[in-house]
Amino acid sequence: MNYTFQFGTIVGYLPDFAAGAWLTLRLSTLALIAGMSIGTLAAIALTYGSPWTRRPALVYVEFIRNTPFLIQLYFVFFALPSFGLRLSPSNAALLAMSINFGAYATEIVRAGIEAVPSGQIEAGRSLGLKTAQIVRFIVLFPAIRAVYPALTSQFVLLLLGSSIVSAIAAEELTAIANNINSVTFRSFEVYLTATAIYVAMALSFKGLFGLVHRTVFAARG
Repeated sequence: MNYTFQFGTIVGYLPDFAAGAWLTLRLSTLALIAGMSIGTLAAIALTYGSPWTRRPALVYVEFIRNTPFLIQLYFVFFALPSFGLRLSPSNAALLAMSINFGAYATEIVRAGIEAVPSGQIEAGRSLGLKTAQIVRFIVLFPAIRAVYPALTSQFVLLLLGSSIVSAIAAEELTAIANNINSVTFRSFEVYLTATAIYVAMALSFKGLFGLVHRTVFAARG
């Protein structure tokens, strides 16, 4: 093997890697917030809603979960402008990631809702609580606690899957790595650096989620 490692070449591009990693973190975190909001509302609609709310929620979940994320991304970025909605690469990536995560979060949260003992719900009804009050005060917290590990794992997949948005030139970590590689031609060093950053981000979030579980859910268990 005659390959000569030249990581010194990459040092000058570390600010670019940092900028790409920051966009990856920002997109993933915002998509988590938006996707959880979508998923929670859709899960409530599927569990407690009328047929008028269940059917659109079901169509949304099945459509998103049974199509590739890349196609969804292309639809948002390339097809929506035909209807007058033109988004920047970063905004298109955020919208597509939020919609995609929301569909998976829907099924996870719904599983948590269905895991809540029926006796607790009946107790709420016997106290005269309405469905919205039962969901808010009795169902949501134990439901999220039950599926918290699955939600955090899904977020890590979202974080790592954000590399796909480089396909529409969103300047996240993978896109930056591709740009640097096209200039330096040091593929091993470039992609090993990007890999190390992804690993660091994923492990950091796992540690953060573990801390949240211990302080919020375990403490109130």
